[in-house]
Amino acid sequence: MRRRAAEYRRPVRRRYSDWIWGVLVLFAIAALALFVLHHNYQEEVQHLMPESDINFGLSNGSSNITEEIMSANSFARQISDQMTLAKAYVIIAKEHNNLQLAWELSSKIRKCQLLLSEASMRGKPITVDEAQPLVEGLAKLIYKAQDAHFDIATTIMTMKSHIQALEERAHAATAQSTAFGQLAAEALPKSLHCLNMKLMGDWLISPTMQELAKEKQNSPRLVDNNLYHFCIFSDNVLATSAVVNSTVSNADHPKQLVFHIVTDGITYGAMQAWFQRNDFKGSTIEVQSIQDFSWLNSSYSPLVKQLLELETQSFYYGTPQDLKEIKFRNPKYTSLLNHLRFYIPEIYPLLEKVVFLDDDVIVQKDLTPLHSLDLHGNVNGAVETCLESFHRFYKYLNFSNPIISSKFDPQACGWAFGMNIFDLIAWKKANVTARYHYWQERNTDHTLWKLGTLPPGLLTFYGLTEPLDRRWHVLGLGYDMNIDNRLIDSAAVVHFNGNMKPWLKLAISRYKPLWERYVNQSHTYMQDCLRS
Repeated sequence: MRRRAAEYRRPVRRRYSDWIWGVLVLFAIAALALFVLHHNYQEEVQHLMPESDINFGLSNGSSNITEEIMSANSFARQISDQMTLAKAYVIIAKEHNNLQLAWELSSKIRKCQLLLSEASMRGKPITVDEAQPLVEGLAKLIYKAQDAHFDIATTIMTMKSHIQALEERAHAATAQSTAFGQLAAEALPKSLHCLNMKLMGDWLISPTMQELAKEKQNSPRLVDNNLYHFCIFSDNVLATSAVVNSTVSNADHPKQLVFHIVTDGITYGAMQAWFQRNDFKGSTIEVQSIQDFSWLNSSYSPLVKQLLELETQSFYYGTPQDLKEIKFRNPKYTSLLNHLRFYIPEIYPLLEKVVFLDDDVIVQKDLTPLHSLDLHGNVNGAVETCLESFHRFYKYLNFSNPIISSKFDPQACGWAFGMNIFDLIAWKKANVTARYHYWQERNTDHTLWKLGTLPPGLLTFYGLTEPLDRRWHVLGLGYDMNIDNRLIDSAAVVHFNGNMKPWLKLAISRYKPLWERYVNQSHTYMQDCLRS
């Protein structure tokens, strides 16, 4: 079929578009008429009603502007809808260099915004006299914009391009926010650094303190299996102190508790000084340095060997290629302290049971009953986290790799590190550390998993984990702002896992008091460092 010439097609299209806008304008006029009738009817009804009933459903005659905008039968809603369309035409007019039209539209939009603001401040609905000139004026300008060749097709294409540009900017802003958040989470606050320096100074000038530390290493309580043993691996003095203090404060018999703390060589002196200068209700506290573990070397541990390789260093310390990789650059994932949880029987060969605690937890109840729980021959007692779908195995492990898919169920339930009871006799019997080495050796290229200690933990303790009651360990206080208060109150341990640690300024304020109550704010060094 032969096509018509362009000059014959354009007027038809123009008349069709004019017809549409004519209908829209008629609808707008009809709507205004209905609003006027409705308004007059309400005034008549109000004259007939008793004065006490006029404000029924309203508080002191006030009106909620948000509810009015959401209502389909209000002037505020009509003005808001027209403003949205007008803003789109402002952008298009500017792109077509029609600055006069853009200015007129912007002026009307500002007047509409001012009216909505005044209505909100006075707490009364917009009247027909206020709305009519603005609605009519915007309708004329919108029609004028359409008549100036800004048809629907042009509008759609333009808005699509703007939406795409906004999405790109939002993605870039999200990436930047994530990177800044990660940096804030990794940084040591000035006050904590100050505390470390003061404590280290005390340690270096005090031979008595150093002698006392050597004497404590030979205490028979450290290997007494009739006592209750806890281990914490951390380089954060204040966080470790809060864990210990909260544990002894809620224990029925704190003098029967023994804490085994391992830190790095830099923090060792400060950690020793703090726990020697402060009393924790008569509990026994041992502090060790990971540098003293000569057996933890590249010939024994695959992780140590990998950390010395250039490829691993490039993966963790190079520039991330995408947004998802930013969180993998956290130094804690390459910290040997973070992986010591897989070497507990090597560190404490004479112990039979031990409770492992992360340094970002707070204990709220007596934990000694954990030692008497029946693990039914399993090694690890932990709280499962598969109430949410994203805590199942397939979210942590690469099931496209046949090594993983042939041995594990992708829907298997995950569990949490942070508060675990370990049966070290069963551990040695199952040769758990060797299982950990097996999986670390197969992940040298980071194709089985990328993030942290939980993925290798899920593999290592697969079939060896006993589920605990959920109330033993409640997670999410470092990222979830909406945890039920009843769940927090019933928890034996609350875990600030996530970037919003309680010792950081970006901590969630609602949960921070749970941690602060176990921090010795009255200590001279704490007061000095907080003021500095």
